[in-house]
Amino acid sequence: MTIAAQMEKVAKDAKAAAQIVAGLSTAVKNELLRRMAQASIEQSEEILAANERDLASARESGLAAAMIDRLTLDPKRIRAMADGLREVADLPDPVGEVTGMWRRPNGLQVGRMRIPLGVIGIVYEARPNVTADAAGLCLKSGNAVILRGGKEAAHSNLAIGRVLGNELERLGLPRAALHVVETTDRTAILELLKREDEIDLIIPRGGEGLIRFVAEHSRIPVIKHYKGVCHIFVDATADFAEAEKIALNAKVPRPGVCNAMETLLVHKDIAETFIPRIAAAMRAQGVELRGCPATCAFAPGILPASEDDWHAEYLDLILAVRVVEDLTEAIAHIRTYGSLHTEAIVTRDYASAQRFLREVNSSTVVVNASTRFADGNQLGLGAEIGISTTKLHSFGPMGLEDLTTRKFIVYGEGQVRS
Repeated sequence: MTIAAQMEKVAKDAKAAAQIVAGLSTAVKNELLRRMAQASIEQSEEILAANERDLASARESGLAAAMIDRLTLDPKRIRAMADGLREVADLPDPVGEVTGMWRRPNGLQVGRMRIPLGVIGIVYEARPNVTADAAGLCLKSGNAVILRGGKEAAHSNLAIGRVLGNELERLGLPRAALHVVETTDRTAILELLKREDEIDLIIPRGGEGLIRFVAEHSRIPVIKHYKGVCHIFVDATADFAEAEKIALNAKVPRPGVCNAMETLLVHKDIAETFIPRIAAAMRAQGVELRGCPATCAFAPGILPASEDDWHAEYLDLILAVRVVEDLTEAIAHIRTYGSLHTEAIVTRDYASAQRFLREVNSSTVVVNASTRFADGNQLGLGAEIGISTTKLHSFGPMGLEDLTTRKFIVYGEGQVRS
């Protein structure tokens, strides 16, 4: 069977399965997710063995450290995957929710009801935990899901898919509701992107190159998130200890994730004191700094920043630092160089905080906390399906509601239109 024929069958089977999943009760869906969570713990050795095969290949091929970090599973991360599935099971079910009713002059009652999207395709790189996260969110929201991971995580994804898919069968549900594409041939992606009659939404997760490739070739609506160029602005009134703690957390623990800080903006009134302090703290953690002329003057030894640095998503222990005149210039910098992902301000001034919230229109805007909170789980959505930096139909971390749409429902008493 050709790859085109394989993907046609996968898509059609998923569409048929979606019709069944859409009608499942909340109780059945929750039971399924809890069984999947338990199975992933009980069969973690199988998953870890598959992951070790992927890690061995990644090391041999010289994959970057940040990518290996994303690829790595361990008992703690598998427990986090299971916890994510249980948290999604505990969340309210959006399917069937009626969001408002109103009465028309002719007596008709009109409302809107949440329904599943149908079949969701996920194309992703390096993070095998996405397999479990996506399965949980898609199934809880009444959708079928087709998962096509990158070749670097092929063994891990297939192992997780087998473990979770077995639980569908044990409950008498169609296995096609959760399909992990086995082939790593990129032709499979191109074929799936043509299946507009069966697949309702495509969500790519990975580097900018992958996302642009998907967006350029898809006949299906695509949720896009090209970059995570996240900023923190340290205002003149900021508490230095708090600002240092927030900045270190946003940059150091996992620099390869999209919600890590890439540029630090510092108000000129505190730059002479704060920049040497934050520079020393960052350097102690192995962070390479690249700064504007003022930054370099206040902390000698910092590399001069180029124009490219303000645009950069380093995904590494590298940080651009810029001194700005005031809040107005900080917001202007973010508008020029930001990626609509996540921005934060550290300040003790209420008016500045409120202005930052109003005027910075990235998908997540934070006051006095780390950019790393731009995450569906951290924001209370359960495991996220991804982050959208486009404003239709979702903006920011995407949870259950973002995997549904709304239909109109109308109650009448024999009315006819004149």
